[in-house]
Amino acid sequence: MKLRIRKITGILLLVILFSAAFYPPVQKYFHIPHNVTIFEGQTLEFPEFTTIFTHDKSAVTVNNDKQGVTGLASSTSDVSLQAMGLPIKSTEVTVYPELKVIPGGQSIGVRVHTDGVLVVGYHLMETDAGKVSPGESSDIRVGDSIIKMNGKAIKEMSDVQPVVQEAGKNGKPIKFEIKRNGRKMEKELTPVKGKGDQRYHLGLYIRDSAAGVGTLTFYEPESKKYGALGHVISDMETKEPIEIDKGEIIKSNVTSIEKGLTGEPGEKLARFSNDKKVLGDIVKNTQFGIFGTLKDQLEEHREIEPLEIGLSHHIKEGPAEILTVVEGDEVKRFNIDIISSTPQQSPATKGMVIKVTDKELLDKTGGIVQGMSGSPIIQDDKIIGAVTHVFVNDPSSGYGCHIEWMLNDAGIDLKDKTKEAS
Repeated sequence: MKLRIRKITGILLLVILFSAAFYPPVQKYFHIPHNVTIFEGQTLEFPEFTTIFTHDKSAVTVNNDKQGVTGLASSTSDVSLQAMGLPIKSTEVTVYPELKVIPGGQSIGVRVHTDGVLVVGYHLMETDAGKVSPGESSDIRVGDSIIKMNGKAIKEMSDVQPVVQEAGKNGKPIKFEIKRNGRKMEKELTPVKGKGDQRYHLGLYIRDSAAGVGTLTFYEPESKKYGALGHVISDMETKEPIEIDKGEIIKSNVTSIEKGLTGEPGEKLARFSNDKKVLGDIVKNTQFGIFGTLKDQLEEHREIEPLEIGLSHHIKEGPAEILTVVEGDEVKRFNIDIISSTPQQSPATKGMVIKVTDKELLDKTGGIVQGMSGSPIIQDDKIIGAVTHVFVNDPSSGYGCHIEWMLNDAGIDLKDKTKEAS
């Protein structure tokens, strides 16, 4: 009898615990973070069943209208919460100095010059010994950057041929300094002639520049540091990230749209503006896009108000907007939904899943198309990230990255009042 009572009691306790896990106040309790970051002037909201009974008054102030605390000054405060008069949780709130950026959305042309020249393929030549590629035999690989040849710095393709012809005539191998996955190493290669050819060749296909279009994400109005694209620029042949020596972004106009279909990503077709106006330089190419400094504040953005930053833990599932261009150079707002967002402690590119819900944008593009990457994502009047990739099997949906990682790569330190590179 007693054993049966114990079993029934145990089952009832399990049912109660299981039911409690789905009780809204309990769910909200588990969603209270242990530590969180906000900016000066921003408010962190807590569940309505809680009250705040201790906090550092020099760092945060209680905001009764929003049931939370508002950041006062750059500092860290332990905020203790209670419910029904009992302490339930303590949250560490870090307050960063106020930071606002100008949202982008403009279509931009991108031109980059590689660090050295990039090996993109092998060229087989017909010789008396058969078909050969000296480059492939020398273990110079597709994706390598050629930095020096016989001690001479190689900046562009025109630097290569004089060294090749001189070494060929002397019958001596060329000493190469190459960069592979960020590491420098040395190789040797002896150029050869093809049948009926009087010139010497390396047996390599090389490239020194690349161009394309994308979207500006943001810029910081004081330093004019910007971020764009939301993803790395890779060589179209090697699929490897391009190590850039220098580059520039140029004003561009969208001329037409190839609509996205299931299994076939669409594309913005754009051309550089007639005046080929250079908007800024490119100094970094990272997994979160391209970064540099604008030459001047963009003319069409002189009346645009800066937006606050929404960090990954501020993002909510539900309505949001993107800014982008689908015709000419007019930046427009379009509705999307945030399907999911993962708060991140370290940089990762796929921070959000988004879905286009705007009928106008769906009619014109089918959703997310190539060239839209970098379009800023806005929620609650905060810039929270950028569009990065489309789902091939569902062009209405795709990924977005969180804004903090783009700010970091742009050299905008969230903790620094001067917003200079750390």
